[in-house]
Amino acid sequence: MTDTMSRPPFDPELQEFLDRLHARGPFVLTREMLPAMRELDVTEAELDDRLRGRGLERRSVRVPVDGDTSIALAVIQRIGRTGAAPAFFTIHGGGMMFGHHLGNLDSYDDWLLDHDVVLLSIDYRLAPEHPDPVPVEDCYAGLVWVADHAEELGIDPARIVLVGQSAGGGLAAGTALLARDRGGPSVHAQVLVSPMLDDSDSTTSTRQIDGVGVADRAMTRFGWDAYLGDHRDGDVSVHAAPARATDLRGMPPTYLDCGSAEVFRDETVAYASRLWAAGVDAELHVWPGAFHGFTSMVPHAVVSRRAVAALADWTTRLLAWSVSEAPAS
Repeated sequence: MTDTMSRPPFDPELQEFLDRLHARGPFVLTREMLPAMRELDVTEAELDDRLRGRGLERRSVRVPVDGDTSIALAVIQRIGRTGAAPAFFTIHGGGMMFGHHLGNLDSYDDWLLDHDVVLLSIDYRLAPEHPDPVPVEDCYAGLVWVADHAEELGIDPARIVLVGQSAGGGLAAGTALLARDRGGPSVHAQVLVSPMLDDSDSTTSTRQIDGVGVADRAMTRFGWDAYLGDHRDGDVSVHAAPARATDLRGMPPTYLDCGSAEVFRDETVAYASRLWAAGVDAELHVWPGAFHGFTSMVPHAVVSRRAVAALADWTTRLLAWSVSEAPAS
C-alpha cells in the first residue's frame, strides 16, 4: 500500500490486537504452510466433549461428489432432538485453500446453536490441489444430498440456509447461484459474512487493505490464484466468483456483513446493492473499524458483540418466519 493511500481507521479495541499481531513481523503465506493450516486445532474427542457440554451431539456422514469420491459432512444438533428442524448448511473459510470443516464451531454458539436447528458442515476439497470448479461443486453436491436425505437427517427441506464466512461466503453465494441456475434444491436464505466474491483485485478496499489488517490484498491474490488455477485471467464463471453475476434475481433472503477496514468490504457492499436491484430481501451491515474475522479474533470487543448480536437478531427473525411467510426473493 502506498503511503498516500487513505483508509478507514481501525476500531481502537481491534487496533490493540493488530499491534500485537504486527509486532511478530510480516506474515507471508506460502503453499508449504497450507498442510499445517488445514489441521484441526483440537482433537475430535475434545471437540465432541465441548459439544456435549452444550447439550449437542455430532456425527459424520459421507456425501458422494464424483465417481468413487466422497467427502465428509458433519451433522450437529441437540441431543435427543426429534422432528424436522431448519438446517444451516455451513461452509468454512480459509481462502479456498485451508481451514477445517470442524474448525471454529464455537463461532456459531452465540447466534445459531441456541436454536433448535441442525448445523451441517461440509468438508469440501481444497485448492490448489482441487481448483475451481471442485470446491463449489462439492458444496452444491452436498446441498443436493442434504435435500434428498432430509427425512433421515431430520430436517425440513424447505428451510435450508446456506452459511459461509470469507471464502466460505463466496462458496455459499456460488452454491446458491448453482441451485438457481440448475433448478436445484430450494434455499430458504443465505448468510454471507465478509464473503470472498470478487476475483478482479480492482476495488478500493483491496488497495486500502494491502499490508495491513488481517487477510490483506496479497493473501486474497494468493487465494484466487490457487482457486482459479489455469483460468485465473480467462473465463471465470459466476459460480466461482459471484461478483461477476449481473443477474441476481431468484436469490434467497440474504444477510451480509463485513468490516469497514477489510479487503472484502467493497465487494460485499456491491453484492448487496445488486441483490436489492434484483428485488431480493437483503440486510447489510458494515462494522466501523473492523478487520476481517474480527468477531472470532477479538470476540469481546464492543463492535464484535454488536455484530454477533445483529446476526443473532436476524436469525431469530428468520426462524420465526413460516415457509409461506418468508419474504419473496
